[in-house]
This record gives sequence, C-alpha cells and structure tokens, in this order.
Amino acid sequence: MKIKLLTTLLFSLALTIVTAQRNFSDSDTTKVVMLGTGNPNPSPFQSGCSVAIIVNDIPYIVDFGPGLIRQAAALSPRYGGEIAGLDVKNIKHAFLTHLHSDHTTGYPDLILTPWVMGRDEPLEVYGPEGINDMTLHILEAYQKDIRYRLYGYEPANNQGWRVNSHEFTKEGIIYEDENITVEAFPVPHGTWPNAWGFRFTTPDKIIVISGDSSPSEKIIEYATGADILIHEVYSKKGYDTKNEFWKSYHKRNHTSTIELGEIAEKAKPKMVVLYHILYWGATDEDITTEIATKFNGRVIVGKDLDVF
Repeated sequence: MKIKLLTTLLFSLALTIVTAQRNFSDSDTTKVVMLGTGNPNPSPFQSGCSVAIIVNDIPYIVDFGPGLIRQAAALSPRYGGEIAGLDVKNIKHAFLTHLHSDHTTGYPDLILTPWVMGRDEPLEVYGPEGINDMTLHILEAYQKDIRYRLYGYEPANNQGWRVNSHEFTKEGIIYEDENITVEAFPVPHGTWPNAWGFRFTTPDKIIVISGDSSPSEKIIEYATGADILIHEVYSKKGYDTKNEFWKSYHKRNHTSTIELGEIAEKAKPKMVVLYHILYWGATDEDITTEIATKFNGRVIVGKDLDVF
C-alpha cells in the first residue's frame, strides 16, 4: 500500500512538473520546444543543448545534448504531456550544428531509445563533416546491444536502429519535405572548422537557430524578419568577472548579451529566445536588462521544456 501511494504521489509530481512548463505557442501547426537550454557545465536545472521543432505533429530535432529523449518524453502523452509529436518513436529527423560533446552526447540515446520504443525506420541525420564517422562508431560501439535486441527473447524490428547520416559542407538548403525547409549557414565558433546555424521555414513560421556562435553577420542575414531567433548567450556581467584568458576564449567562441542585443536590433525578429545560457552568477533579469540596452523587442530566457 505504501509503495502504491508513493508511486501515485511521484507520478502526480511528474505531471505537475510537466504542466507547470511555460507555453508561449500561438500556432496549431508549428511548435518549438526547448528540450535543453544548457551548456557543457552539468547544471541540474538545464538539460543539454537541444531543440525540437514540431510541424503537423512531425518532430525535427536540432542538436543532441544529454537528456534530450527523456525531455521529449516528458511532453508526450505517454507521460502526461500534450504534444503527440514528441512520442519518442516518432523522432525520425535530426540536425546537428557542430560536433562538440555538449551537443552530441545524447546521440546514442537519439538512435537507440526511439527504436526500442517502436521506431521502425532509419533515423535521418544531417550534420557537418564528421557526422558520418561519429554515427559509424556509435553503431559499432552498440553492436552487442543491437544484436541482442534483434535476436534475443524480445526481438525488435531490424530498421529503427539504423541511421542514414548526411554530411553537408555548403551553405543553403540541406533538407526539404512537405512540412519544412531547412537551410544551413556557417557561423564563427572559435577555431572550430565546421559550425553551423539553421533556418527552418514551416507553413506559418520562420525559426532561426544560432548554434554555438560568436557575433555573426550570417545570423543577422538569416534571422531578419524571423518569427523566432533562438540564440546562445553569455552574461556580460558575469563575463566581466573572468580573467583575461577566459575573456579571450568566450569572446571568440560565444555571444554576449550586449552583442546579442545588437544582432537582434539589426535583424528585428518577432521574438528572441535564449539558450546555451552562461549565467556566471547573473540572474534572468540581469540578462534581459543587458540585452535591452541594445534591443527593446521581445526577449525570453529559455527554460527547459518551454513551448513556443
């Protein structure tokens, strides 16, 4: 009886957590879900960097930070959520901005868990140079598990574990179907040779995602007039407390609140959503106040499982 009561209470708590998430959506066709707003630091309040764009209940994943599949499941009907497209077996398309570990350590989970839960066709993945090798090595690493699931007591289908990985090296359209057009554009990220941002055009929305980037004219170009610009950011207030080495590093690799305000003022998207957030002791109010010195449009500090 006590175990049953505890289980009921925990399930009720889980439902409360899900339903407490913020919903800013104004579309029945396109929804954007922040699966993870974090960075390499293992914050217990921010899952790894990942975004889901759901169009007509078809999900498209951007970046594979740790925890993305469980975050998607949290908003699926199976676990009390309301977004049918995030039933994990439906995840069949994914896009990667770059191969840094905080954007890719959820990749094995993205490949295997939806298959275990019933995905019956290969995952289609689009990423920069290196994604083919990464995919090959992950599948090799999990061959024992895959073989057991195929030929053990509870055999799974022989398609859902497979991956068709597609490398892109040029700016422009990299994917298109009846729901969405995906354009890739290069962004500067320190000495990383292949870092990209994405522009998603759906029947009713334009969403631009920066990936990891220092200030970029390409982001301004692709985000001009967009409905949502999802952009990484670090606190200028926190940055000012760093030593010269880390100041130099972050300036070359990332974008400050002040710089993002300048980008948004030029591009004028309808909404800016912040992710990959480096607080360094700052508050949400500090971050939005700093951006507001350059841009007076709508800015929302993204939280995990926010829906737009």
